[in-house]
Amino acid sequence: MTPYLLYSDGNGNIFEDQTLYAIGRSGWDAFEVPEESWIVLPDGGNLYELPGRKGIGIDVETGEMRLCDKGWAVAAFIPPAHTNLFLAAYETAPDAPTLPLFCYTAAGWYNDQFYVTAVRVERDVRQECAGYDDDTIANGATHLMEAYSHNRLVKHLMENCCNTYNCPAARNMAMGRWECPVPSSPACNANCVGCVSFQPEDETITSPQDRLTFKPTPEEIVEFTVPHLETAPYPIISFGQGCEGEPLLMWETIRDAIIEIRKHTKKGSININTNGSKPAAVEALCQAGLDSIRVSTNSARSEIYTPYYRPNNYQFEDIVESLKVARKYGVWTSINYFVFPGMTDSEAEYEALRKLIKETDLCMIQWRNFNIDPDWYLGKINVADAGECMGVQQMMNLIHEEFPNLKFGYFNPPIERIKGDYNNDFAHWKEELGGYVVTNEV
Repeated sequence: MTPYLLYSDGNGNIFEDQTLYAIGRSGWDAFEVPEESWIVLPDGGNLYELPGRKGIGIDVETGEMRLCDKGWAVAAFIPPAHTNLFLAAYETAPDAPTLPLFCYTAAGWYNDQFYVTAVRVERDVRQECAGYDDDTIANGATHLMEAYSHNRLVKHLMENCCNTYNCPAARNMAMGRWECPVPSSPACNANCVGCVSFQPEDETITSPQDRLTFKPTPEEIVEFTVPHLETAPYPIISFGQGCEGEPLLMWETIRDAIIEIRKHTKKGSININTNGSKPAAVEALCQAGLDSIRVSTNSARSEIYTPYYRPNNYQFEDIVESLKVARKYGVWTSINYFVFPGMTDSEAEYEALRKLIKETDLCMIQWRNFNIDPDWYLGKINVADAGECMGVQQMMNLIHEEFPNLKFGYFNPPIERIKGDYNNDFAHWKEELGGYVVTNEV
């Protein structure tokens, strides 16, 4: 089972080229994809045309790699809960535009279905496409804005995040369930190359969404998060979202909010998604009652982390210290690990990740797809050769074998999952409790 290569005619039409088998990319190089790495494109996935780029495939007759000259290359966006194993393979023309901030997974066509190179790493269904109901979301958003008419944060979350950007977390908030986003900071102390909420005017790409423009008060945060924690199934509130800067810059506000929230309810989980840049602030939040922390990184190595994050007044060692501090207080720790085939699975990265897990007593890896133009990224961090690579799936397997208690996933787990049964205490569809099936799961 080897899918055929896909190409686009430039007018929104996608075709298969039955003279070429689809292959994948790792780092700068193209490779034949193992058969077990292909799965049917999951519900909620999309296909992209890659302008200025010609797909690379294997000639079905000669077995040699060559370009497809019939149109532009095609890649896939794979939905949450799935992790990319190979990038789309293509050759980029000198005048090709920089690609937007999405993931570019290898895709193909086989037996009347689209296939992608991916693995499902998460059984939680909180961002499953089929689980969203537009009418319920619209009614929920209207109700929240009416109920909290003076709350700037609720207005931002419903008007911007939910109704404009279709943010999955904000849409879940409108439906009164699971993880509720709580943006809190308009500023940031990093200058990430692939920042989704702020890009310099002279950059070749634009950010896909606008950043929070005000500083919420503890009262604004408490007002809507307490009811969510009280009533939502598997409730979580999460500081630190794509529509804001770095939440640790607002740690005093978050601390005060956590203290006040816990005066009203002991239910649910309080989480922060952060760059982990301020260990002292993390300690203050842990003392206030933080339940979990997720630290984002593109690498377990300082030399790869620094040119991407371009930190202001902190360094890679600070994020390691933040993870250690959180574990000292018994807080659940995750890394939001940006998976880039050909970098993440290099032998050097594997050894650095092993060291990070041991050093910090890490609880979980969230194997997240890296939403960035591959050529642009590697150029920005000045990597011409990542060295020997083992494959993303193989790396996952090795890490799992060595650290069997380390959890794999894609989302912040609710407190029920952290303290209870990790394999069962998470969001299911009611009609599928006990019978939910996933494909190619880690």
